[in-house]
Amino acid sequence: MTNADTSERRPPNRGIEVRLLDHTTDPVRSLYLAYRVAYSALTPHQIVARIEDERIPRDQMIDFIEKRLQTGHASPLEQVWFEFGISGVSRAFSHQFVRHHMGISFEQQSQRYVTFKGGEFPYTVPESIKRAGFESDYQAEFDRLAELYDRMVQAGIPAEDARFVLPNATNTNFKVTVNLLEFLHIADLRLCTRAQWEFRKVVALMRAEVMRTFPELALYVQPKCGEHRMGYCDEAYEDWQACPIGKKRPHKRDLFQIYNAYRAGQLPLGDLAKATDEALDDADFKTIESEDSST
Repeated sequence: MTNADTSERRPPNRGIEVRLLDHTTDPVRSLYLAYRVAYSALTPHQIVARIEDERIPRDQMIDFIEKRLQTGHASPLEQVWFEFGISGVSRAFSHQFVRHHMGISFEQQSQRYVTFKGGEFPYTVPESIKRAGFESDYQAEFDRLAELYDRMVQAGIPAEDARFVLPNATNTNFKVTVNLLEFLHIADLRLCTRAQWEFRKVVALMRAEVMRTFPELALYVQPKCGEHRMGYCDEAYEDWQACPIGKKRPHKRDLFQIYNAYRAGQLPLGDLAKATDEALDDADFKTIESEDSST
């Protein structure tokens, strides 16, 4: 195969794309209504009437939601949903993604029913491979696999069997519907700097999409150490020490030491409580989204 043939065979790398396709018509209203029904003698219809004639203004709804979230009452979050289109992610990512199975529904591009014409299939090249100088070797191997895939398909081998040569880096696409409770759980785990970089990037982009439309709810989409989530780190202490945003959040070991010292009358504690307890900001989320932030 000539270099020209190779460059034509290799599809463009568009990178990861995430779009918010649809959502609960008014998530704030729906969430408030779900919470208010649980805490009010009023019927749902009476509550709706008060929202519609503005006896219950939006800022009051948001304040009520915030107070309920602080109590840990989470079931109403299942009644708010978001629909995302996700493309340009690797099969390595998809194997992790589909392990989330409660409160989320997936439709994924099939390698059985979709045949890559001419053997062309998009794939991901991690930045670590580029930095190490292996990009050309990596691409050459993928070109070889693409040619083999194409020859097998042309020989009449079904795509469902030819796909066996496709590697984890092969790109795939998703249409996903997820409720808010599961979305927050996914963010708890996958926005942590210990998560795999591709997953961090996808969830950060999902968060950014919701932030543009519903910032009141998106502010809760944080790693579990965020000030709107647990507020502390419960990973291994060594991982917390290595975390690029770790010093903003305390580690649970230090919190328990502070508590035990308080009970024993041993305060002050010197330099034990080292976290600044600052809110996570845009710079922190850029760090989370970076391929290099994994500890």
